[in-house]
Amino acid sequence: MTITKRQVALLRFGQRQLGWSDAIWRVTLAELGGVESTTELDQAGFELLMAFLEYSGWRPAQAKGPDYGNRPGFASFAQLELIRTLWREWTRGEGTAEGLNAWLNRTFKVTHPRFLTAKDAQKAIGALRRTKARPPRAA
Repeated sequence: MTITKRQVALLRFGQRQLGWSDAIWRVTLAELGGVESTTELDQAGFELLMAFLEYSGWRPAQAKGPDYGNRPGFASFAQLELIRTLWREWTRGEGTAEGLNAWLNRTFKVTHPRFLTAKDAQKAIGALRRTKARPPRAA
C-alpha cells in the first residue's frame, strides 16, 4: 500500500529543508526505498526515509497547543496548558472548552483562559487541584 499525500508532502518538505536537489533525492529514493518516485513508497519505505532524513539532521516540527506569546502580567503558556489538563482530569475527559470557559467566566469573570492574569491562573490551578482531590459526592 502506498503512503498518503500528507506523508509525501512531509518527505518533500524534509528534502527541501535539508537543501537536497532532485537528483540527490532520486538517488536516495532508489537506494533506500527501491522506488523511482516518492508516491511509489510503501509504509516501510516511508519510515526508512524519515529515519534517514532525521539522521541527516532534519527534525519535523512538533505540534503544540495555541501559544499566545509572552504577555507580561497574563498567564503563561504552561499555566494555560496545566489548567486545560486539570479541567480534562476533573471532568474525566468529558469537559469541553466551552465548559471550561463557562467555569472561568463564573469564577474569574473572564471568557477564555488566555485572558487570565498570572495571579488568577494560579488561583484557577489551585481551585482545580483542590476540586479534583475531593472525593466524589454520593448521588
